[in-house]
Amino acid sequence: MRSTLAASVLLASLLGMGTAGAAECSADALGVSRTLVVDPSEHVRLGSWQYGESLPLNDREVVLTFDDGPLPPYTDRVLDLLAAECVKATFFMVGRMVQAYPAAVRRVYNEGHTIANHSQTHPFTFHKMSVDQASHEIEGGFSSLRTALGDPKAVAPFFRFPGLLRQTSVEQYLAAHNYMTWSVDLAADDWTHINNREVARRAISRLEARGKGILLLHDIQPATALALPEILKELKARGFKIVHVVPATPDRPKTVTEPELWAVRHTTPEQKIWPRTLVVGESPEPVLAAPNLASFGIETFGPVTKVAMAQTFERQSDAAPVWPAAVAYAVPVDAEVLPIPGAHNFRYSRVFRLGSAEKANPKPAAKKPVRTARARDSAPASGGWFGAWPAPARPSRAAGHQLSVARPPVNLAAPQTR
Repeated sequence: MRSTLAASVLLASLLGMGTAGAAECSADALGVSRTLVVDPSEHVRLGSWQYGESLPLNDREVVLTFDDGPLPPYTDRVLDLLAAECVKATFFMVGRMVQAYPAAVRRVYNEGHTIANHSQTHPFTFHKMSVDQASHEIEGGFSSLRTALGDPKAVAPFFRFPGLLRQTSVEQYLAAHNYMTWSVDLAADDWTHINNREVARRAISRLEARGKGILLLHDIQPATALALPEILKELKARGFKIVHVVPATPDRPKTVTEPELWAVRHTTPEQKIWPRTLVVGESPEPVLAAPNLASFGIETFGPVTKVAMAQTFERQSDAAPVWPAAVAYAVPVDAEVLPIPGAHNFRYSRVFRLGSAEKANPKPAAKKPVRTARARDSAPASGGWFGAWPAPARPSRAAGHQLSVARPPVNLAAPQTR
């Protein structure tokens, strides 16, 4: 009787704890909008940064992923923040970190997050190591996770290359062992030397630009732990939804999706780095100014083409040359490539002749002997000279137009990978 009563009290307390845990999530918590069950044998590689497939997400759906942990207290702080918003994520863990902090691994799993593999020692050589070496890193990471959790089924067959440094042979090994290779769709650059405000800004701005995707963060970075409250707040305010990804099992069938939803479609302006579309207006035939031949000092007289050089001054003008000279080009409204000078505009009959490195730093010239009147009188009639003959006069260096080619514009919104 007493044991039955004790069991009843224990059951009630456990139910009470579960109710309290559920009550901790407020009505306006971000939460998880849906759980996506994937089959690694059907889709072996994910992430638009490197592959032609990514997760079949709807617009404004986000998958949160954290790399390189666990590392208390930063991982603990991340877990506290995720729990406060009832959000689930995928943690790609490093084997040696797992061995150092097994309790943290168990907490991540017990709180319902997905446990995945990020190699045993996090080497930045996966792109050039042998398959045998890579297999030791891959299997070592999975072994460390399974040992820490005590259940092989608790570890998802998901793997992410350290630094996203992939190679085909290793990808084939992963696919042959039914491991799903994960890349990313966007990152917050939180492994670089930026503060938490910049981490949050980059994460949200890139999500807004792309509309959805797999977000890469690092739970070992203090800036990430500090930035996560702002990231979660902005995701909720902007109407983003969190998707939790888990692997399919015999007891958990895969989510039925349309095949075309997995295909990556590069349709956002941020992904078209060069050239960029120029919005001219509603005019059916916009007119753009571009340089013509005269802008480069080139003139044509019948069959003869003259190039004005700075040295010869073949072209003189009192007025300063206009740059660029206005030339009308009709451009269709949907054109993406703007007119630029052709290669022939930069061909000149006379170019710079750069000297060798030795000429660039000439040795000090030897002091010339002073020719006195007596030396002139004793000079041979044939014009001989006592000592070395004087060097011939050095011809003046050719001068002309010098072209400086600027680099293509750097897309500051593009993520950087480590």
